[in-house]
Amino acid sequence: MGHRDTQTMRIGIDYTSAVRQRAGIGRYTRELVRALLVIDHSHQYSIFAATGGLPDHRWAEAAERLRSVGDRQLEVHTVPITDDWLARLWHRVRLPIPVELITGPLDVFYSPDFTLPPTMHSTHAVLTVHDLSFVHQPEAFVPQLRRYLERAVPGSVHRADVVLADSAHTRADLIALFGIPQDKVEVITPGVDSRFCARSTPAVALGGNRPRTETIGQRHGVGDSPYVLSVGTLQPRKNYLRLIQAFARMRQAKSSDVQLLIAGGRGWLFEDVIAEADKHDSVRLLGFVADEELPALYRDATLFAFPSLYEGFGLPVLEAMACGTPVVCSNRSSLPEVAGDAALLVDPEDVVELSAAMDRVLEDPELRATMIDRGLAQATRFTWKRSARQLLDVITSWEGT
Repeated sequence: MGHRDTQTMRIGIDYTSAVRQRAGIGRYTRELVRALLVIDHSHQYSIFAATGGLPDHRWAEAAERLRSVGDRQLEVHTVPITDDWLARLWHRVRLPIPVELITGPLDVFYSPDFTLPPTMHSTHAVLTVHDLSFVHQPEAFVPQLRRYLERAVPGSVHRADVVLADSAHTRADLIALFGIPQDKVEVITPGVDSRFCARSTPAVALGGNRPRTETIGQRHGVGDSPYVLSVGTLQPRKNYLRLIQAFARMRQAKSSDVQLLIAGGRGWLFEDVIAEADKHDSVRLLGFVADEELPALYRDATLFAFPSLYEGFGLPVLEAMACGTPVVCSNRSSLPEVAGDAALLVDPEDVVELSAAMDRVLEDPELRATMIDRGLAQATRFTWKRSARQLLDVITSWEGT
């Protein structure tokens, strides 16, 4: 790899998802870009977001948080239209308006959210594709979103100089489904932020003796009851309908007051989940839970359940493990490589198997203790600093060219 002595690289980043999406890719982008700015003081970053329709303070606060990281000034830019309209112009109408008109001249442009804008021929393009669920499970998407992804993602993937995948499973998907050369696709796994951490003496027994933070108990009405937690946007891919059914089956055979809490904003095609949850007093849909509250919610859970039908990675699994909570999760897609030997893996479409696995973890203190120890070890393998270093290696591979 070459090195420049007198000239820094100009790196552009699409920060739109970080500003507009509170969870999922939005959180991924915020964490990764922050870690990148912490470790790299050699290059110039030009960051932009489509902020149309957002309150003025939303971008001002985001820009200030970015500038507070590191020891240099960043260039930050906004486009006064919505992300939907920007996508229409770039990917539907295909207006050849290069992103450099927003960011200024660039050496490298990085998009963390599935698609690339038009760029100048001299700009190297790096793209993250988190998963190909719209290919594997098209029925789980509203038609408009599915059509957009089917049109925009393949073209962006083939235009990119390097495509980044969150897992080996997604990398294999990209190569098999889109015919991308193997040497063009690299794996950069997400990380677990240090705020997701366990108490020094995690409880092992059902319900345990964990001192609940008053805020969690009051805000969600849990009191001192043990609870099973799941985290993720309400959408068909998360398989919440079967999770509720499996939980209800397990609880019906017990005298325990264990509850099920599902933390996630409303995505799409979620009506059946709400209808099923309404049938059970022991099931609570919390809606979106802010980042700062999630660690305590994970820590206080007796069990974390994640029976997703498809994941490009599945970060909540590691966040729960880092907080000292045992995990039952799906045996599909990337989840076995994320969970390692620390979780109980189940067929997500088998309600009886899912119910039995949750019951087994709740009832077996020795198993819980083993899973907690293994989970803590597994989570330490994934850090945002490591992810950022891998991304920086990709970006600077063109340094001096």
